Amino acid sequence: MSNNPPEIHDVPNPEDQKSFAETALELGGKSAKESRRTGVIDQADDQVEALFAPQYQTVNSPAHRAVWDKRPSCEMFMSREPVLPDEVRTVMDESLKIVKKHRANGSIYDQQQKISETVLRSLSDVGYWGLLVDRPFGGSGASFSAFAPFLTRMATHEPTVAGLASVHGCIGAVDPIRTFGTQEQKDRYLPDLASGRKLSAFALTEPCAGSDLTALRTRAELRGEFYHVTGEKLFITNVVAGRTIGLVCLIEEKPSVLIVDLPAEENDSFRLKKYGLYALRRAYNQGIIFNDFKVPAGNLLQPAKGDGLTIAYHGLNLGRIALCATAAGTLRLMMASMLPWVKFRETYGQVIASRELVQRRLGRLAGMIVACDAMVAWCSGLIDQGYRGEMECIIAKIMGSELQKEAAVEILMKTHGGRSFLHGHLFGDNVHEYLAPCIYEGEGEMLGMAFFKSLVKNHGMQFFEPIGKALQKAGIRKPRFTNPAHIWALKSAMIPYAGWMIGQTVNRGKGIDLPKMAPSLRQHAEFAMDALQRMPLKISGTMRKHQLALADRQCRMATLSHDIQSLLTILCTSLYAARQENTLVQEAASIFCREQRNQIEACHPSDSFFREVTALGNAIVEEGFPPIASLQGEDVLMPYAQQ
Repeated sequence: MSNNPPEIHDVPNPEDQKSFAETALELGGKSAKESRRTGVIDQADDQVEALFAPQYQTVNSPAHRAVWDKRPSCEMFMSREPVLPDEVRTVMDESLKIVKKHRANGSIYDQQQKISETVLRSLSDVGYWGLLVDRPFGGSGASFSAFAPFLTRMATHEPTVAGLASVHGCIGAVDPIRTFGTQEQKDRYLPDLASGRKLSAFALTEPCAGSDLTALRTRAELRGEFYHVTGEKLFITNVVAGRTIGLVCLIEEKPSVLIVDLPAEENDSFRLKKYGLYALRRAYNQGIIFNDFKVPAGNLLQPAKGDGLTIAYHGLNLGRIALCATAAGTLRLMMASMLPWVKFRETYGQVIASRELVQRRLGRLAGMIVACDAMVAWCSGLIDQGYRGEMECIIAKIMGSELQKEAAVEILMKTHGGRSFLHGHLFGDNVHEYLAPCIYEGEGEMLGMAFFKSLVKNHGMQFFEPIGKALQKAGIRKPRFTNPAHIWALKSAMIPYAGWMIGQTVNRGKGIDLPKMAPSLRQHAEFAMDALQRMPLKISGTMRKHQLALADRQCRMATLSHDIQSLLTILCTSLYAARQENTLVQEAASIFCREQRNQIEACHPSDSFFREVTALGNAIVEEGFPPIASLQGEDVLMPYAQQ
């Protein structure tokens, strides 16, 4: 299915209604400033929802329905192999050839050890930068379900090149112009963005505005035919002089996005702020300082609904899937580097590949790879179907970044030991690259709370907001259900909620109809769905217990959010593995699912689990692992003479 921009649909004006969260903050005694700024974020969220047809909005998304529906369809959690037109396949294959050739020739980096301009231009020549641009504008028009797994392939050869494709096509200028640009803006910009004559970035973060995007300070003032921009942006990947950026700034105190062509050289109104950064060492990441910088008025993006935050949030979802896809490639590199070493390294007369702890690491790493592949396939397919995908993309981002971090430290580093810190070693050279994605596209725990907020929003508005308003009207700050006056004041608001509670108690869902799958995978899928179906009462009970103070119970929200995310990864990973023919891939998926279950249930691993995971690790040593079949392991650094 095409990844064309979604049709805009009418929704109630968010300025005419307060959100559940905003009402709760006010009733909970928060400051007017905090309530107002939280309301801005809620309005931006509502405006993004307005971009999608009702059946594809968050309340109808698979993640939401997995919890709140009585009997959700299994089809919502199953991915399909993407259709790959010949012209798209050619662009992808030629792009991989270029990167492999330059890596083999030692010419992939320039003198500053960044991806060289020669490589960037060569990729332009074969259409790499236009994969997500529609064909009428000179691109390939690839579906996102084809683009995302291709990033995994590219990341196995050069993760930074994969990341730059995401920066350019997902969170850079391509997606904002494709989705929100006028026909004139598309005609003017997309052909150059597709050809690579213009490479792009997205300037959102500021020194005081990261997770809190209501703290933006960069401003643009319209004077005649130009906006005059003043302010500072920070941590902008792929920004150098001459790039095209999507710039989020305040225009008449409203977040807006300007498409900005940066000058070829720095001047009095435009300067790059250079700083030392451990991560992203193969790409340029710099700040930008604007001082009365002129941008043509025709470069303002004006969505039919919403503002600049609406535009930013839309592209970030695509970037979150891309991050997980890149992590899947990086995990493959880790495994490929481990196999030669574990067959070479001996302790007490035996290669460490024969040791249970090492076998367990390989088995666990295999499970991580399959889980990331599963989430990439599922989420990218939902995007192509037309879903907003916010909740699902958050899961993919958090899972991919956390698994990459864990694999780097607990598996790769510990297996290679002291050699991990040698110059030229995969871990030592890239440790910051493995940790930083936990921050990219939104810090993980903050995103986890955003996931929970999206999950409970409709339930809160339907049942708890009327109760809150009744309390406010009656002047009751702390309701006591032993107080007849309180019960009387809440009677009308409580009746619908009481009916919902009764329905949940006496009419629980019966799971879903699963496809044919291996018994172990079926067991995991059934566990996940059964646990998800029990979540409504648990979530609602938490909301009822903490009432208006729930907004401050971040630890409780984060814990519930984590469990629900884990259950959804179990469900999707087991269903993904069920359609894979290789038994090692299926066993790896089962290992991942069992680990997730142990965490959710707070159980110690059983002896049977240890037997399964070490058997898988041993099989990988002996037979290899299909997802890394095309990769060669790195050379053993500082080899010693074996006796």
